[in-house]
Amino acid sequence: MAFKNIRSHFNFSKEQRIGVLFLLLIIISLQFVYFFGDFSIVFKEEAGKQEWLSLQAEFDSIQRNDKSQNNMVYLFNPNFITDYKGYKLGMSVAEIDRLLNFRKENKFVNSAQEFQKVTQISDSLLKKIAPFFKFPDWVNNKKKFKEYDSNSNPVFVKKDKIVVIDINQATQEDLIKVYGIGEVISSRILKQKEIIGGFVSMEQMNDVWGLSPEVIEKLNLHFKIGALPEIKKIDINNASLKELSKFYYFRYPLAKEIVTYRSMNGDFKNIEDLTKVKAFPVDKAKIITLYLDFN
Repeated sequence: MAFKNIRSHFNFSKEQRIGVLFLLLIIISLQFVYFFGDFSIVFKEEAGKQEWLSLQAEFDSIQRNDKSQNNMVYLFNPNFITDYKGYKLGMSVAEIDRLLNFRKENKFVNSAQEFQKVTQISDSLLKKIAPFFKFPDWVNNKKKFKEYDSNSNPVFVKKDKIVVIDINQATQEDLIKVYGIGEVISSRILKQKEIIGGFVSMEQMNDVWGLSPEVIEKLNLHFKIGALPEIKKIDINNASLKELSKFYYFRYPLAKEIVTYRSMNGDFKNIEDLTKVKAFPVDKAKIITLYLDFN
């Protein structure tokens, strides 16, 4: 009796049997798709997506670093702030203009306090940007030197007044007293004076080989041209080629040009006529004329 009851559960109508068969076919088809289908594309897409997400995270990190670097402020000299730099620092147009107008007068600020005094920026802004100010080393050294008391330190002694003497009367000992001049340079100066017959201008120190502009400047502080020395002048209109070529400022090629020009154009009346000669050192004309006789 129980078997009959169970069997009754498996009695299907025609439509039900067709439905069950159709369901079995679907299940079998899905099994075939599962075992023989290729799902690598999905996996590849998923892997590509994961790779892109990792790259995106790295890119975001680089962007954050760039932004932090862009916001970084480096040390700078506030005397050379541009409009854009001032704007980035938070300065107003009026404050920037005050600094630029101050710099147009060829003036410099040498401290944060002077910067605030010129630009009139607020205390809060000064406190923010002052740590990034970088002034030249000589400004800082100048402040250190001011801290010394010249009266209490024996190193700071009052300098004696410089006695200026005639360069044509100077001895080798006088010349060596000037810082930067030793026995060799002093001998050259005295030799140069002997060759030309005496100095007529302190500019002639530039003709002495080995003298730097700094040493020449010191020489001008200690020496001068007093009275013009007694020079045996060269008769420019009658001197021979040999005589002219012995003159320090002429040399043979220029002496030859002078003689040629003189023979074709007549006597030289003044230094202006002489400057017409080819290769004549016009920049030394005022010095050369003191060694010449145009009569």
